[in-house]
This record gives sequence, structure tokens and C-alpha cells, in this order.
Amino acid sequence: MKRGTKVATAGGSLVALALLAGSMTVTQPPPTGPDTAGAPMVPVGLVSFDSCADALTELRAAATASVGPYGLPGDVLKAAIGGAESAARTFAGAPGDAAGRDAGADYSTTNNHEAGADEPDLVKTDGRRIVTVTGGVLRVVDPVSRRVTGRLDLAGGHEELRWQDHRLLLLGDRALVLGEDPPRPADALRSIRRPGGARLLLIGLSGRPVVLGTYRIQGSTVDARLTGDTARVAVRSSARLEFPLTAEGTDQVRTERNREVIARAGVEAWLPEYEWTAGPERHTGRVGCDRLSRPERMTGWSTLTVLSFDLTRDRLGDGDPVSVAADTDTVYGTATSLYLAGPRPEPITGKPRWRPSSAEPVTDIYQFDTAAPGRPRFLAAGSVPGRLINQYALSEWAGHLRVATTTGEFRDDGSESESAVRVLRRDDGTLLPVGVVGGLGRGERIYSVRYLGPVAYVVTFRQTDPLYALDLADPAAPVVTGELKITGYSAYLHPLPEGRLLGVGQEADARGRTKGVQVSLFDVRDPGRPDRLDQWHLPGGWSHAEHDPHAFLYRPDTGLVALPVDAGVRLLRVSGDTVSEIGEVTHPVGGDSSRRRWGPPVRRSLVVGDVLWTVSEAGLRATDPASARSLAWIAAT
Repeated sequence: MKRGTKVATAGGSLVALALLAGSMTVTQPPPTGPDTAGAPMVPVGLVSFDSCADALTELRAAATASVGPYGLPGDVLKAAIGGAESAARTFAGAPGDAAGRDAGADYSTTNNHEAGADEPDLVKTDGRRIVTVTGGVLRVVDPVSRRVTGRLDLAGGHEELRWQDHRLLLLGDRALVLGEDPPRPADALRSIRRPGGARLLLIGLSGRPVVLGTYRIQGSTVDARLTGDTARVAVRSSARLEFPLTAEGTDQVRTERNREVIARAGVEAWLPEYEWTAGPERHTGRVGCDRLSRPERMTGWSTLTVLSFDLTRDRLGDGDPVSVAADTDTVYGTATSLYLAGPRPEPITGKPRWRPSSAEPVTDIYQFDTAAPGRPRFLAAGSVPGRLINQYALSEWAGHLRVATTTGEFRDDGSESESAVRVLRRDDGTLLPVGVVGGLGRGERIYSVRYLGPVAYVVTFRQTDPLYALDLADPAAPVVTGELKITGYSAYLHPLPEGRLLGVGQEADARGRTKGVQVSLFDVRDPGRPDRLDQWHLPGGWSHAEHDPHAFLYRPDTGLVALPVDAGVRLLRVSGDTVSEIGEVTHPVGGDSSRRRWGPPVRRSLVVGDVLWTVSEAGLRATDPASARSLAWIAAT
């Protein structure tokens, strides 16, 4: 069987025909020899299938090698027993437009990872209006009159959608809402028989909010980015294989039964189906074999599809899908590039993949060009040893990609782990390693990463928190310039003016036991001697911003920090070398006020003019950020 066809290059640019049109193949020569850290680099690439028959043969083979007595690993097993698919969602971004780049704006934007690549969130504002989705209801709020001016119930009679997180992107008078479809009977949508799926809604906001169009696809939304007028949505779909639910027989017997299921499956088990509507129009389709590519090694577990939508139109259309038969679960985007990353499947050794393995993990990375509107164009692929913590670990700068990973085992039995930052350069379709700085946090793992141009800060933790300062100006020779060891850790790092850095995480004792949320103000002006200037600590507290940077707000014009802590929001002020507390913003939850801490948490903060707005499932509150005094309350009715 023909494995693939090389695609010629011109002017140093790889023309990825497999993702533009037709069924040509994209490959790239594997890097040879070890990378600069001494760990062998494993080749990676994307290959398109010559036909649907070839696709089916290879997908069956990969799934057969992966299957065990209880089905395929991960989401596929959940789908096989009738549960809703639930892909790993990683929303971690370094500080972005809202926090550090809109000092002159009269409203805050989402705390994005990169400028020019807006990320979906549960609330958006353009300064004229606040749009949020909570409890399955989209609301439009006028920040001047402090009234709800539009309301649209998105649940459609499905009460389970009221408990679901919806996220949205906002462009002019259009909002794209990302959610999950509830399970439906087979005859309700004949082309999609699996329970649930990703659901996208295009909402018009020029008057009363109205649904202009919908899009449904098998799978679950991983993440999305809005660059220019184009929204690109990544959806992960599990193979739809119905394994017999029986405990009879040995593991070997059950595994053979499951292999028989795979042998009978058609290619449609791996190609996601979709449906889109515009007014009374309804269209259905399936991702074509000519739109599907695969890495050199795959598991047959899942497919990652990237959809592209022009948000200036009155309909979503078919999404112009492109798919990769890979297990990627991390999305990182810039204004011109989209990166998909995830763990590489283990090689076929005769040992069933569903059994634990001691093989060192490898992360595969795929780069796509998103500078132009429409479908993304594949550019390059590469690999690095170890695991990513989330999209924080990735950064594109000056023509290079920086990647922070942890290798080795992180256990209490003395197994060693360490972390490194590698610098990759795109060369003729391959992301080649050009430099590495390793040996970070031996016996620990990465908790947060923040890149600031040629400088990077990495936090590792097990018992104490080493904050490493790295100089990446020379891609071939990155170096550690300084290190600060303190108790606790920072799970999120945010740049501040005048060479300062803010860390949000947990305080801990000398044995590494956490003691409550802390905010650390670091002085990083001297790269050889990072120092902590001040600390704010709440014993026993926790903050959602430790895991979701969208929950963090910083205003450089006033020094305001709005940090969700437990069920409320603590307002802090950073001034010079100190961190002080202004007060707390809470939302009413009814009943005994002493139980307020355990009510629906305040999840987001934003600023319009000189007013702070906070959002929870209970409603929105307008607050004076200088005093924490309440100005208005809008209940979510």
C-alpha cells in the first residue's frame, strides 16, 4: 500500500495539498540524531490517505492494536457505554490583551494568551454591551443603564443544558456560542446517532438576540480562536465503535470480540458527521477522506477536526473541515498560527496498548497557517520529549516555537523527573530542535510558564517553588539566568509594568502541603536575582484563576487585581512594591448567608469605564473598584 507522496516546496514554503484540496500527502523528512538535550527525537509528520479504502485499512489496524478487553482507552470507552464524550479541555493562557495591552481602553477584554487571537469565554464586552451565557441563557446588558436589554434561552427545553458551561466569541453584532448538544433520539437527527456532540450557535445581536444558524458535529469542543473575522473551532471526536458490554470470558476472549467489532466497522466510524442550519435550511454532511490526514503513528482512538467560520456572515455553513487522526488535546494560537499538540501514541510492540507502559512520553506538535481567512493550511510538525502542562507551555516568538515540558516520573517512590524548555525552528515542513535548557526542578514538575519575548519564567514544585528565569534570546543557546526558591507555588504568572511579575497559586509548608491561596509580587528586573517583594495570603482559600486565567483580571492603569477566591472576588491593588486588599465582592445566593462561601461562585470580572462587573450563575453585579462598594445588582432571571 502506498504510504504517502512527498510534496515539493517552493521558496521555503511547504504547500500542504492534503489540507487544501484533494487527497495528496504531506510528509516531511524526520530529524536525524538526538536533540540538543541528548534525548532522541522521534519523527513526526502528517500523511493523507490515498483513498477511503486505505483510510479504513489503516484506521482499523491502529484501533485493533489499541483495543483491550474493555474497549478503547479514554473517551472511546465512555462513548461505548453510552456516556457523553468529554474531551480534555485545557484553557490555560499566559496573560494577554485584556490584562497588559489595553491600558488605554475604557473596557477590559478576555485575558487571552496572545494578542490577535481571541479566546472564547463565558462573558464578552465591546464597551457598548456585556454579553454573557449562564444557566443556558444568553443575556445582553447595557453597562450605562445597568439593565438587561436582550435575553435568549439557549436550552431549547433541555434542562441539562442549564448546568453546562457555554463559551462565546464576539465580533461586531455576531456572537458564536460554543456548547455541547444533549443526547437525542436517533430519529431526531438521523445522520448523527451518537449521544450528544458539539453544538455551535451563531447569534445576531443587532436587535433582539436571535439564532441565525446552528452547527452540530460528533465530538466535543476542545478550544477555539478568533483571528480577524474567522473563528476556528477544534473538535475532538472519538471512534464510534459499539463494543459488547459483557463480563463473560477472559481478557483475551473479550479483546478478540472487540477486535471483531473493529473489523466490521466502516470508515464512517472514524469520520465525524455534522449538520448545519440557516433559518429553515438544514444540511448534513461528513468529513471526507480527502480532508483527513494522519501522523506516522496513530491509535485509532480519536480525530481532531478544525472548523472555520466567517462571523461576518448570517450563516455558519459546513465549517470547511480538516481533520487529523491524532490524539491532540492542547490548542495554542497566535494571530497567524494555530498549533495542535498532544501525547504521541506508543509504538506497536505486541503488548496491548491498554496496559500501562513505562515508555517515556513524547509530545507531537502540528503547526497550521491561519494568517488568511478560511481553512487553515498545514505548515509543519515536530516532537519534544515529555508532557505539556497546557497551552502556557507553548510560545511563538521571532520565528521560533518555545516548548516547556516535564520528563520522567513524578512519584513519591524516588522516581526522578525534570523539566526543560526547547526551542524549535520550522524548516521545510519540520519543527527542528535548535536549542534546549534542561535540568529544571529535578524531582518536580512544571506548574506554570510565562514567556515575555526573549525571556521565560518557569515554576516547578514538589515541596518548594523554584521560580526560574531563562534567557532565550539566542535560540541555539538558551540559559538559566536566575532562580528563586520559596515555599508554595504559582500556578499562573502575569507580567506587570516596571519589571515585576505577579504569581497566583498556593502557599505551602516546608513539606509541600498547601495552606491556601497566595498572590506573590516578584521583582524580575535583574534576571540573575529574581526576588519576591510582597505576598497576599488567605489561609485555606482557593482561586479558580489557578487553573483558568480567564478568571483573572489586572488593570495596569489603576493596579487593580480582581481575583476569584472561594465563592467571591477579592479586589487587590498592586502599587509599587506592595500588594494590598481593597475588599471583597460577593453575589447573593439566598438562604443562610453564612453558607455564602459554598454558593455559586463569582467566576469572571471585567471593567467598563470606571465600573467593575462580576459574573456568576446568580447574576451580574456592578461595583466601584476603588472601594468594593456595590452599585447595582442584576439577577439572572
